[in-house]
Amino acid sequence: MKLISWNVNGLRACMQKGFMDFFREADADIFCVQETKMQAGQLDLELPGYHQYWNYAEKKGYSGTALFSKKEPVKVTYGIGVEEHDHEGRVITAEYEKFYCITVYVPNSQRELTRLDYRMQWEEAFLKYLKKLEETKPVIYCGDLNVAHQEIDLKNPKTNRHNAGFTDEERKCFGRVLENGFVDTFRHFYPDLKDAYSWWSYMGQARAKNVGWRIDYFVTSEALKGNLQDARIHPGVMGSDHCPVELDLKD
Repeated sequence: MKLISWNVNGLRACMQKGFMDFFREADADIFCVQETKMQAGQLDLELPGYHQYWNYAEKKGYSGTALFSKKEPVKVTYGIGVEEHDHEGRVITAEYEKFYCITVYVPNSQRELTRLDYRMQWEEAFLKYLKKLEETKPVIYCGDLNVAHQEIDLKNPKTNRHNAGFTDEERKCFGRVLENGFVDTFRHFYPDLKDAYSWWSYMGQARAKNVGWRIDYFVTSEALKGNLQDARIHPGVMGSDHCPVELDLKD
């Protein structure tokens, strides 16, 4: 089973930059998208063979997630059931027979860390949500988590120490997720691999120089460890400032 996750940084724009070429080539069983930046009715996306699920932010042109699945899920829900966190279209949960799959776009702490306090509240609520789901069956969640966990996960850790996405607080939150029985699948397979990034600034030819961050993940319950086959990053796929990431699972 192949799962793909991609922050497209505006799906309508990405459609003009090869989204469908990669979508068809990937032929994923589940394809998760973040930062669609659109509302219902703004794009008629024809994906034969896939069921489509969308969660739009109330604010126009902002955030938003989507999940496309070959197999129809048992159930699909939107948000995490916490009023203050469910206005920005950040979460879709698809329940399958053996697991839950979640596409998530975690809030960015913003410049000057103006949203860090909110981000901490989100992290606590989202972890509670994951653990509640795990009481029923294992969880796979993926998306733009807006954090580089370790120094190996970004090119310039020292100069970014207090910047959004690499604060001590955000890194500790992701560490807490792992302590609570979840697996960073890419590091499971490639614990020491350097220069493996999924996001690059549009400034200063960062992508050409591979001055990037790994902030897009597939995270699974430890119960699924035996099903993990590989985790990949696709830096050669253009169309966004993020590239797609992949998880391969044994059925």
